[in-house]
Amino acid sequence: MKTPLKHLKILMRSTTQKFALLNRDASILAFNERVLHLAQNHHYPLLERLRFLCIVSSNLDEFFEVRAAPLVDAMRDNLNKSAASINSYETIAENAHMLVEKQYQIFNAELMPALAKQGVHLVSHGERNAAQRRWVAQYFESDVRPLLVPIALDPAHPFPQVANKSLNFIVLLNGKDAFGKSNNIAIVRVPRALPRLIKLPKNLSDNQQKFVSLSSVIRAHLASLFVGREVQSFSQFRVTRHSDLAVDEEDVKNLRTALRKELVQRNFGEAVRLEVSHSCDEKLAKFLLQQFNLPKQSLYRVNGLVNLARLMQLADLAEGADLKFKPFEPQISQQLTPNQSFFTQLNQQDIIIHQPYQSFESVIDFLKEAVYDPDVVSIQQTIYRTGSDARMLKLLQEAVRRGKEVMAVVELKARFDEEANINWAEALESVGAQVVYGIVGLKTHAKMLLVLRREGANLKHYGHLSTGNYNPRTARLYTDVSMLTADPKITRDMEHLFRHIASQIKLPRLQKLLVAPFNLHRQMLAKMKNAELAARAGKPAKMIIKMNALTDGALVLALIKAGRAGVEIDLIVRGACILPVDAPGLDGRIRVRSVIGQLLEHSRVFYFNIDGVEHMWLSSADWMNRNMMRRVEIAWPITDATHQARILYECCQLSLDDTQDAWQLMPNGEYVAVASLHKAHQQTVKMSAQLKLLDIYSDTQ
Repeated sequence: MKTPLKHLKILMRSTTQKFALLNRDASILAFNERVLHLAQNHHYPLLERLRFLCIVSSNLDEFFEVRAAPLVDAMRDNLNKSAASINSYETIAENAHMLVEKQYQIFNAELMPALAKQGVHLVSHGERNAAQRRWVAQYFESDVRPLLVPIALDPAHPFPQVANKSLNFIVLLNGKDAFGKSNNIAIVRVPRALPRLIKLPKNLSDNQQKFVSLSSVIRAHLASLFVGREVQSFSQFRVTRHSDLAVDEEDVKNLRTALRKELVQRNFGEAVRLEVSHSCDEKLAKFLLQQFNLPKQSLYRVNGLVNLARLMQLADLAEGADLKFKPFEPQISQQLTPNQSFFTQLNQQDIIIHQPYQSFESVIDFLKEAVYDPDVVSIQQTIYRTGSDARMLKLLQEAVRRGKEVMAVVELKARFDEEANINWAEALESVGAQVVYGIVGLKTHAKMLLVLRREGANLKHYGHLSTGNYNPRTARLYTDVSMLTADPKITRDMEHLFRHIASQIKLPRLQKLLVAPFNLHRQMLAKMKNAELAARAGKPAKMIIKMNALTDGALVLALIKAGRAGVEIDLIVRGACILPVDAPGLDGRIRVRSVIGQLLEHSRVFYFNIDGVEHMWLSSADWMNRNMMRRVEIAWPITDATHQARILYECCQLSLDDTQDAWQLMPNGEYVAVASLHKAHQQTVKMSAQLKLLDIYSDTQ
């Protein structure tokens, strides 16, 4: 793919003039193009580059599962859709095809040859020697063949149910079956229980690391599944299906039970994408498109495995220190004194933790102290995405066993984590914890942990708030900021919010927290209006907003109005952004950049400086309509000047100064690497915000 992805613009009308916002779907694909760029970063170790290639595949899977159904419907039923919808789909499909083509080009022409030079091989059937073929044949007979049941299609054997993102083969056969019939198409479904990557024994690897893919193992022995028939042609294939769960919360008695039932059906939703081998016979490709009722634009011919995301196993299984990032051990916050009670320290100061540079283990240690402290009487926590680390679950269960009141707000509708969260809910309920599932019609995305402790004759609250999830694994990969606090106003607001979620009583007026869907959106609009009015009055006004996505129309329009009035605005948006920096009247006052590095930027920081008065919030919310209107989100103020300065520098200023991992949104809607802009001006010094912070925190250990 030599040309950049196309950015669609959608005409919008402001109070004064027309202008166009960028298309959200095109922006999502452009973000993945930036991630794919990391797979070509020659400064990164090879297996890490492969990881980024796999991440793009995983991201594209989610894009199609969540975003593609309306686009495919527009093309499938084009007589009833507008030309704009059809053109939008065609452009999005063109962008996706270009992105996938580039993926496989990088995989085949760059990464695998480079890994081979380092002794890591993905060995195809044609490259295997006689001994390796014998071993693979034995593996096929013992581990694979017993699980494969070919289905020859005829009126008694219709096209089988094909699960979402599963590996399958379609086979075109010559000759007749055992009953003399010429049913010439067969389907072979590959069970998910089989590993997609198999490591060859050392004695067959010539002192190197050699792997074979499951698809190549099956391809090599496919003919043996059809004794008496000739395999004329075949192709692996994979279908992606619409996977948003559709549960009417108003119409179910038990959300958990309803979701369990719906999860069974997720694998068989509407088909939205079909992947086949690049050499797939045209007849077979058309047959599959008809079976899945897909337009031709939904067909993706790929030059390799149909699921590159599964090659994450290669990055995990292969060894070699030079092939992976140097391990970084997060440090304990310097604000914390070892072997001293969290409660004692929080009565002296709030504690800011910047993950992953500082350790998430401090949060677990805080919870652990609360669980084992006999004076703690209750613990309340929101649970959105938890991962496979069960330590927090076990601590909450232990708290119940020790007689503490435990309430967990478990978000059952956290996309693609529904089953894990249902399991958490059931595990907590089994020991007697109070489990609630949030508010009907809203996802609970706020990240809060509240502890109530008896101190003498009084009860006192201690809290933890975070921009990211209570997930120890992603806490080592995502940049997030959290705060431990004993601030009575913040913790009282947290208490009110937990009570509101559980009992659905009216939320009282809060003193410090901003909460969606109640006042977070309105307060951000009001703050931008204040900045706009100050600028119109000739006063200095500045905003720096860091988030993962900017797609809320009202907030975008408010940003543009403020920029037109003279407010200087820097937006650090990792992913989708629909704001056009070339909107009339901005004159360069709004700048948008995206930082894509070895860590995933995830923190949300909202900073306003209006006539010298500074305001800062940290938040769980992106500036998206769903976050502002259909989720329970929080933003909490940072008022301590030292904390403000630190967060502004570490989360914002370094990103704005980044000349290595940053991308700039240009007036034409495309992103350009800042490094290339500096190169054009003969500026050769590169600075990565993430690497600088890793160095800073390494030096303080």
